[in-house]
Amino acid sequence: MRLLQQKKNWIFDMDGTLTIAKHDFDAIKRELEIPLDTDILTSLSKLSKEEANKKHKILNSIELRIAKLSTPSPGSADLLKELNEKKMNVGILTRNSFSNSIETLKAAGLIHFFQPDFIFCRERALPKPNPEGIYRLMDLWQANPKETVMIGDYLFDLDAGAAAGVDTIYIDPEGNFPFKKFATHCVIDLGEILSL
Repeated sequence: MRLLQQKKNWIFDMDGTLTIAKHDFDAIKRELEIPLDTDILTSLSKLSKEEANKKHKILNSIELRIAKLSTPSPGSADLLKELNEKKMNVGILTRNSFSNSIETLKAAGLIHFFQPDFIFCRERALPKPNPEGIYRLMDLWQANPKETVMIGDYLFDLDAGAAAGVDTIYIDPEGNFPFKKFATHCVIDLGEILSL
């Protein structure tokens, strides 16, 4: 049975999945003056509240610059159109902020596919790899993990999906798939999902 017949609930990572990746994380860490060997949100969570707030403001402005340049990844609009026509549930789980998520989706021309209530970002759920956002979306949809899939381009997406007990689709436009063993399916672009 094709994946589009098996899965009713589709959760997408945003940057690098629905959109073409434009973040240079090392450059962002240097601008924030945080360690290069730890992910940004983990580093910020270890700072004093005052320092963390200051750096979150800087991070939001960096991400907003990037958001305004967003372009859709190949096949994203085709897949979302098909899911929309089939009345599937679609949501986003991103480590980005809510306001920048909206800007990203607008710039990429994908905003009309998503209800704001189904966009979970760092203010609305613990960041991936924590599966909280997946659980909360499934609760909203009264969804079954067997009928749910998490799609992303990084290990955090796959780990969050595995922790929530849902299948995962790993997208890597380069076709290298360094985290392949953690994924249920692998694709080079989102359009491939239409034929899985």
